[in-house]
Amino acid sequence: MAENDTMPTLPKKCGPYISSVTSRGMNLVIRGIVLFFIGVFLALVLNLLQIQRNVTLFPPDVITSIFSSAWWVPPCCGTASAVIGLLYPCMDRHLGEPHKFKREWSSVMRCVAVFVGINHASAKVDFANNIQLSLTLAALSIGLWWTFDRSRSGFGLGVGIAFLATLVSQLLVYNGVYQYTSPDFLYVRSWLPCIFFAGGITMGNIGRQLAMYECKVIAEKSHED
Repeated sequence: MAENDTMPTLPKKCGPYISSVTSRGMNLVIRGIVLFFIGVFLALVLNLLQIQRNVTLFPPDVITSIFSSAWWVPPCCGTASAVIGLLYPCMDRHLGEPHKFKREWSSVMRCVAVFVGINHASAKVDFANNIQLSLTLAALSIGLWWTFDRSRSGFGLGVGIAFLATLVSQLLVYNGVYQYTSPDFLYVRSWLPCIFFAGGITMGNIGRQLAMYECKVIAEKSHED
């Protein structure tokens, strides 16, 4: 009994934004909010690149006001980012295959930079034709997965996300919500699945990295108990 009274209390080491949060449900909410705002920010930046290239056509007042008729784009992208970022670590736990490849923030930031670069290439680089552009972006997207993920679950989810996102884009364009200039594949651009695939891998890596803090907190709490 005396030995237990004299044992020092271990300091808690938590993530920068959940230092005092130990509830798993609250951690889930915090991660979802962080992922949402990351998705909104990336959507604004990447959509600006596409508009400057005249790849995407919204009504004229979109450029002049963030509260235009395209106000729904950033929130939708933010919601999708939150779902994807929470789904990746959940799938890792469900499959019993914890993702351990390049688990550090520097790697995640490089992944984001490569993703932005792929989008920049699709908007700024002139290719001979759409087939060449699509094949180049496909190679870059798979290279992004190989460099920063390499998990079967990550690849499978990326493919599923690309398929669903492309389908939703086709439905929106078909119903006149917005349009792409020079569509070459069922109302949309043929390289869009590559962009969606790379985006899914990127948000999945961010979500996995954020989830790592929750695991640390739970492990330390169990150790103290």
